Amino acid sequence: MASRFSARLRTLALPLLAVSLIAGCTPPEPAFKSTDITGAEYGKRFALTDHTGKARTLADFKGKVVTIFFGYTQCPDVCPTALSSMSSVMQALGPDADRVQVIFVTVDPERDTQELLAEYVPVFDARFLGMYGSPEKIAEIAKDFRVFYRKSGDLAGHYTIDHTAGTYVFGPDGRLRLYVKHAEDPQVITADIKALLAGK
Repeated sequence: MASRFSARLRTLALPLLAVSLIAGCTPPEPAFKSTDITGAEYGKRFALTDHTGKARTLADFKGKVVTIFFGYTQCPDVCPTALSSMSSVMQALGPDADRVQVIFVTVDPERDTQELLAEYVPVFDARFLGMYGSPEKIAEIAKDFRVFYRKSGDLAGHYTIDHTAGTYVFGPDGRLRLYVKHAEDPQVITADIKALLAGK
């Protein structure tokens, strides 16, 4: 009788043990919705001039979450969409927005002067910074971020630029953490930035 009881207990316990083992092996929920690229070494040589004429490096923004998007002011849709999205994110962050720096790097340095960037970028949010440099410097930094860009059309002046459209996000410690795909939901970006500000 006792042996039959023990056998029954073992029969009941095995499925429970299997369930607990499976639960223990389930990977935890990722901390971020965007692509986690922690450990990537992009941006080490980032040094440009902002639209106020001030020389900048990423070290200037230590303690803040920094987002970097590469585009150009005459971009018909992708760039204004990205900047508008970040404007929505800043509104959603409320007071925490002061701990975020949005950077727009031109890939059209021949046309995007300091004055033009100063007119264009702050329209989306007065705290945003447009950045520029020589064509050689822009090419160097774009390469460092694995950003592709190429003129298309009438190269005499009426050209467009095909370019990588994602956003890079650095944590408050200055480390590159996330890659946000183009047209991502602002709520997703807001949640990821909040996570970074919370120390994740």
